[in-house]
Parts: sequence; structure tokens; C-alpha cells
Amino acid sequence: MKKYGIQPVGSSSSPGSSDRPVPARKAAPLQASSSSSAPLARAAGNGVFLLLLLNVVLFLADHVLHLKGIQGLYLNHARPQWYQWITHAFCHANFSHLSMNLFNLCVFGKMVEETEGSWGVVLIYLLTAVGAAAAAVLLQPAVVRGAVSVSLGASGAIFGLFAVSVLTRLSWDPRKLLEGLILGNFVVRQVLQEAQAQAAGGLSIGGLQVGHIAHLGGALAGVLLVWLLSKIPDPDAKRRFTRLSKLEDCVCGVDCELGWH
Repeated sequence: MKKYGIQPVGSSSSPGSSDRPVPARKAAPLQASSSSSAPLARAAGNGVFLLLLLNVVLFLADHVLHLKGIQGLYLNHARPQWYQWITHAFCHANFSHLSMNLFNLCVFGKMVEETEGSWGVVLIYLLTAVGAAAAAVLLQPAVVRGAVSVSLGASGAIFGLFAVSVLTRLSWDPRKLLEGLILGNFVVRQVLQEAQAQAAGGLSIGGLQVGHIAHLGGALAGVLLVWLLSKIPDPDAKRRFTRLSKLEDCVCGVDCELGWH
């Protein structure tokens, strides 16, 4: 055993022995760093959980606690406030509206979070929500039958997540490509249905007008976002669609590098 320097940690040679104590061997670097190798911000579901939580909290504040001022977060088409471009995406008209959007957010949000990270899915949600709001304000009438139009709901941002979840999986990786084709079949059908419904005059669910224009605007915003990010020079082609995950690394102080070696 002496030949290989194997010695119990903290032990020494017995009294009277001529052997000199062998220093305890240091722990291997992998053992010391393995537990902290994955950034906390990369933990699955953190970004989606935050979005889900905000949607639920605002719904409770609006429809259960009836707090004043919550309806001021809806997007007013006649006089939109700067914060309403984002806050409308966390408000819902009723429980059915909320539950449907939370389901899609949970499924497609996690698909986006797998490729873009926790901060990435949050940023994409916010940016596509703004795109959906812009389409609604610009293309829908501000006043209908003497009443000011308002928009609320996460569905515009979710259509943005639809688009991003598909486009970020279009690669030569057979697993991602298969996922992209499966998701793409669903997303394309949803977008076509929205376009057809809008062309037919729109649908109403529970007395509420469906915002088809906002849905299409959110999907378009998702496509444009991926396209713009793909134009950013990146020496590593495998990370062409993961620019937001680099921003997440910078925020967390982990692997924040501008280039790859």
C-alpha cells in the first residue's frame, strides 16, 4: 500500500514504525465542483413558474379580492398607458380564460425554457406580449358601440412562445428536429385557425371577443425575435438561437463569455 501512497485520511504510522506518514490526498476537483456545476438559474421551470405565479396572483387580486386599480392594468386601446403593454398579459377575464392560458404557458413555456433558459423565457414572454398589444392597438378599433376596447390575457404572448418553441428546434439534431415537427404541426394549425376566424369576423367565447389579431401579432413577434437573434454574429453555430441564455449567464455571473474557444 505504501508503494501507491494509499493511506487513510488523518492516519499516521504506528509507534516504532520506520515508515514516514503519507500526507492525505486532496479531493479530486470534480468531487469539489460537481454539486455546483449547474447554475441555479438553469433549474427547470424557474422562469415558467414565475410567469404562472404572476398570472395567478393578479387573477386573485382582480376577481377574488377585487382590489382597486387592477383593471387599470388592462390594455386600453384608446389611451394605452406605458405599463399596460406588458401588464395586460398577466390579467384574465375569468377562470376559464386563465386556466386555458396557464395550461399552454406551462407546456410551451417549458419547451422554450429548455433552449433559452429561465430569463430567456421571461424576456420572450414580455417581448411577444408587447408585439401582441401593438397589433391589437393598431389594427383593432379603439371604440366599439360607444365603449372603449380593452385587451387582456396571456394568449398573445403564448402564441409568441408557440413560434419560438418551434423555430429554436429547427436544427440538424434529430431529436430537436422531431420535436420541432411535432410542435410545428400544432402551432401551424393554431395560427391558421386564428387567421380564418379573424377573416370570418371573429369569435366570441362566454360573451368575450377573442383577440385573433393579438394572437397573430404575438406569433409574428416570436418569429421576428428569433430571426433578429439569428442575425447576431455567433462563432458557435450550435448556439445561434440561444442568445438570451447568454444574457441569463451574465445576470447569474456564470459562464459569461462573449466568445467561445
